[in-house]
Amino acid sequence: MPKQKKEPKKEEAQKETEESAKIKVKTVFYQERIVTEDSDEARELFNQSRFGIIEKGKVYLSLIEGLYLLEKERIELFDKRNHKLSFDEFLKKAQKKEPNIWVRFCVFKDIRNRGYIIKTALKFGADFRVYERGIKPGEDHAKWVVFPVHEGATLTWHEFSSKNRVAHSTRKRLLIGCVDDEGDTTYWEVRWMRP
Repeated sequence: MPKQKKEPKKEEAQKETEESAKIKVKTVFYQERIVTEDSDEARELFNQSRFGIIEKGKVYLSLIEGLYLLEKERIELFDKRNHKLSFDEFLKKAQKKEPNIWVRFCVFKDIRNRGYIIKTALKFGADFRVYERGIKPGEDHAKWVVFPVHEGATLTWHEFSSKNRVAHSTRKRLLIGCVDDEGDTTYWEVRWMRP
């Protein structure tokens, strides 16, 4: 008898978890950021997965994070006129603000889908910083700085050396995310070595 009572509780808990995963957070696109509603669901985006930053109860997402969450159907995105934006509509608007966003998005998406937390790294002079699996920002330092590039792009030795210096000076490993025409990403990790 006690086993039968526990099973419905498990099923109810599973249904609640599935229902909460289906809830889409309402967001608004303002210039170069996306702002969520003031809700528990919005704050869960930050608390569980470290998307965005929290200010006054709302979560502020970057364009890349917004693209990712829109593609994953975790958010509903509206413009200033309350028009609901599709992924493609938002991508076009984001590309006007940031022409290289598709390459950056492919790298962000791939790393996120692999279970890592990836955040912007502008203060380090890089595109992104990536934390080891299971580590959240604030608990420990990021392990890598990431520079996304398209496979057809050229990188001079001066640019390569500059990226390597950024990684070395911040005590992180350099990761080059090379995106092909299909949106697939290959990574090259670079480290300083002493002979």
